[in-house]
Amino acid sequence: MSFYYSFHDYPLIEGPLWVGLENYNSLLHDSDFWLTLKNTAIYVLWSIPVCTFVSLVLASLLNKARLRNFFQAAIFLPTLVPLAASAIIFMWLFNGEYGLINRLLATVGIAGPAWLLDRNWAVPAVVIISLWSVGQSVVLYVAALQDVPEQLYEAADLDGMGAIGKFINITLPMISPVVLFNVITMTIGAFQVFVIPYVLFDRVKGGPDKVAYFYSHYLYDNAFIFGKMGYASAMAFVQLIIVLAITGLLFGLSRRFVFYRGA
Repeated sequence: MSFYYSFHDYPLIEGPLWVGLENYNSLLHDSDFWLTLKNTAIYVLWSIPVCTFVSLVLASLLNKARLRNFFQAAIFLPTLVPLAASAIIFMWLFNGEYGLINRLLATVGIAGPAWLLDRNWAVPAVVIISLWSVGQSVVLYVAALQDVPEQLYEAADLDGMGAIGKFINITLPMISPVVLFNVITMTIGAFQVFVIPYVLFDRVKGGPDKVAYFYSHYLYDNAFIFGKMGYASAMAFVQLIIVLAITGLLFGLSRRFVFYRGA
């Protein structure tokens, strides 16, 4: 139905009126469309590598931990907290004047920025918040690490290979299918980022200079604020095409970088 409505002028209060490709043509000349697409791409390019790195580090630490199950549950628990509630918590944590983060920075002599009011720190703040929900990826990485044969590490020890060398040459290739899965799911989620920035910047749409005005937020505004459901449907279909293209690219790259045992 979304694809069908993308070819219509549909203000919700009246029936859809066929306009052909007009909605798609309007997207090409919509400055906010390109702005939100750029902002979302920047967020994706920052959040996916950072979340992947942090997830792998946490999983590696948990892999040999004595209380592994307890810490896995502790790291996974934040993913069960509703996003709106998490956003409100972080809104106070990142408060430039009273926030706990700046108070902690002040104890070591660092003057923290006004995170949510500074155009240079608004997007980094959203990226940092995205780390709050890496628990699912960490649990999958721990399971994958448990499945890596110990004989490979023993052979590497005989060759005098260090910890970094073992991680790059043994661990990473052996868990690469899980890395691919997590990167794809995180990419899909990152392109649809909405709740956290919507709550954080509800008073100033998109934050300072609209640097945190993301694609899904603009799609929501068109559908439910501006009453342009047909236009929003066209945006949704473009978003689908972008996500499918990136997913296809990742699968294409996986043929070269992902190792499947027994394949």
